[in-house]
Order: sequence, then C-alpha cells, then structure tokens
Amino acid sequence: MGSFMGFLGRDMAVDLGTANTLVYVRDRGIVLDEPSVVALNTRTGKIVAVGTEAKQMIGRTPGHIVAIRPLADGVITDLEVAEQMLRYFIKKVHRRHYLTQPRLVIAVPSGVTGVEQRAVKEAGYQAGARRVYIMEEPMAAAIGAGLPVHEAMGSMVVDIGGGTTEVAVISLGGIVTTRSLRVGGDELDQAIITHVKKEHSLLLGTRTAEEVKVAIGMAYRPGRERLFTIRGRDLVTGLPRSVDISDVEIHEAINEPLQMIVDSVQATLDECPPELAGDLVKNGLVLTGGGALLRGLDRRLAEATGMPVKVADNPLHSVAMGAGRCVEEFDRLQGVLVPEPRH
Repeated sequence: MGSFMGFLGRDMAVDLGTANTLVYVRDRGIVLDEPSVVALNTRTGKIVAVGTEAKQMIGRTPGHIVAIRPLADGVITDLEVAEQMLRYFIKKVHRRHYLTQPRLVIAVPSGVTGVEQRAVKEAGYQAGARRVYIMEEPMAAAIGAGLPVHEAMGSMVVDIGGGTTEVAVISLGGIVTTRSLRVGGDELDQAIITHVKKEHSLLLGTRTAEEVKVAIGMAYRPGRERLFTIRGRDLVTGLPRSVDISDVEIHEAINEPLQMIVDSVQATLDECPPELAGDLVKNGLVLTGGGALLRGLDRRLAEATGMPVKVADNPLHSVAMGAGRCVEEFDRLQGVLVPEPRH
C-alpha cells in the first residue's frame, strides 16, 4: 500500500542552487529549471513573481518591487523567502496531483550549517512533503556525473555553482575530504562589473556581466583578441553608453577568483590520503556546475594539478540528476543522504 501511495505522491528531488533551482520528479526526470529569484512587493509584502519571470525583472523594477535571491554564496540569506520559493516551485510541478505528500530529497551545499539544514527541511515540510532528506551537493553532483561513488576507489568532483565551489573526494559512498569555497559564477560576474567600472567608467548590471562571461569568458589567456560590445551606464554623464571590450581583458578580470578555485582544488588534493591520491591520478577529476562551462577551465585545472580533468555531460543538471537518482533508487542509495540528527 505504502509504495502505491508513494507513487501517487511522486517523490521529488530539488537542487536548491544559488543561481537556479531544479526539480526532479520520480519517473519523469527534471521538470523544472528556473532562476532562484523572487520578486517581492515591499508595500504589501506579497510575492509578485518567482523564477524566470522574476529574473527578467532584476534591475528593471519600480522602487517598491525588489528582486530577492534568497540564497547567496550557497547560504540561505532569507529563510522566509527561500521557503516560499521552494513551496512555489514544488506546487508548480504538482499542479494536477492532489498533494499526497511525497518524499523529498533536497541537495544543499556541504558548508551549510545545522540551522540552515533545519530551515531547508522545514521549507520542504511546509511545501507538503511527507519526509524531507538532505543531501550534500558534491555527493549529488558526483552521482549525477556518473562517478563510481560506492566503490573503494577515490573520485573527485569540482562543482562550481553560482555562489559556491565545492571540491570533494568521495569513496565508498561517503565524502572523504571536502572544501566549500564561497567563490562561484556570481563572483566572476562581480569581477567583470568591477573591472569595467574601473577601466571604462561604465556601470554594468549583473545580467549583462553574466552575458559577457558566457560569450567571451575564458579560463586561460586567449591567443588573439576578440571584441564584444557591452552596454551600460556612463559613470560620469549618467547616460547609456556602449563600449567594446576584449576577451583578454575579461580573462584578466576573472583571473583572481579563478585562481582561488584552482588553489582550493590543489589544497584538497594535498589533504588527500596517499591511496586515494593514487586513484585520482588515474581517474582524474570531474567538473560539474555552471562554472564547468567556462571555456578552458578543464585545461587550466589539468595543467595546475597534472591530472586528467573532464567536464560532466550536462554540468548544469548533475546535482539534480544525482539527487534524482536517490529518489529513484531510494533503498540502495539512502546511505549517501545526510543522517537525521539524533535527539
């Protein structure tokens, strides 16, 4: 009987990311992938829009409507809004089904505190889940990227999200060593904004900075220069102005946060027990998360560590797929979930 009810309730997995939230539904796969943004009317305290619709409002709203990203640096900065956002996304997926309380697996960054974990769980229960399980992001990313996490063999995953970079070495279904660094895609966007402001006295919005990064961002110095036109507001006149910017410049701008990511990968390797380090030289490391899409990052990490580096097949979906696998094969994979605190 229980399993039949479980099927009706369609168990779900959620990748609650700084930049995007993805929802995976059992037997259906990823059914939702939207920005982790909420637009709030400060006069009434009501939510105006969530997700894609809210992201389009960033930088374009009247004063009393603010766009909030409830997660920054992989940490929940606004609990109440995060809860409402999660509830909204789950309800959106569950449109037709009368909620028969599903099981819910939520992937969170590994550096999340106990308080935040409880908050995420609470949000899941508020959204109508029967049981909420927490899973660490690097573990979910590794499973989603197809690494042999259950074998007595070291695998390494470097998951570069919007707010955090998680570096983890995994063996026998557990995380052996991990580092959570509050540097991710957002930090790269910020570096671009700072550079353009300083060198061209032009103010860029975060969305434009992200477009620039995607279009011409590179992890190592480009051979020949390519130009890209950006539009922003002139700091001096306050009027809109466009300027041509080169990929070499952008590389210089994002180099510092990139180096921090490379350093944390090296530091994790240094802490690794020798047996596992041997496995890693053979198996290499897998890049997941949006940051894995930055051109040349795999090459740069390979040069820095002397190890083979490969990018996961669909780096943006790795965490959601990994958490989703736990929902599909709950009994086999339940060991990788974060254990319930004992009271």
